[in-house]
Amino acid sequence: MLKLILTGVWVCAVTLGSVYYSMQSASAPVVSDAEATRRASEQYVPGEMITVPVIKDGAVQGYFLTKLSFSATKEGINNLRAPLRQMVTDELYDMLVGSRFIDVADTGTFDLLTFKSTVKDGLNKKLGGEVITEVLVEQLEYLTKDDVKRVANGQNVPRQKPVAIVDKNGNVANDKLPEGGVSASSGH
Repeated sequence: MLKLILTGVWVCAVTLGSVYYSMQSASAPVVSDAEATRRASEQYVPGEMITVPVIKDGAVQGYFLTKLSFSATKEGINNLRAPLRQMVTDELYDMLVGSRFIDVADTGTFDLLTFKSTVKDGLNKKLGGEVITEVLVEQLEYLTKDDVKRVANGQNVPRQKPVAIVDKNGNVANDKLPEGGVSASSGH
């Protein structure tokens, strides 16, 4: 009987020790003061789903479906003359329509990090300062012209799923906004 009680006490002690250790290991990561200040001065802005035509040889070949979200400085957002989401959407069309960022015929040359950097730099140039601090690519897919026709005509043909764009390094665009991220939907 004593053996059974000691075994029970030993199992309880091991279990409590394991739980304590796992709780200590799983605690929130320590954020430096500089990082906390940087995060406090930024705001996450969810982007809109946009459809960008791929024009080649004077004709539309297909469409990119893209949803880009952003991390922007609160000060920069407050100094804009128009709402950030609308300005960003306008600039993305200007940058991407007819662009060679993504060559559908040769997606092996696409580099997701370069794409994000180029979009960030282009947006900051349009916005007149370092407003955008990070570009998050939530979705970047391609639909052929035939897929769009099939959907528009209501044909009862199985629709192909949009093709996710994979860059030359094997990265797929699927960034997620941080949980509880504050959004700026109307600017000021």
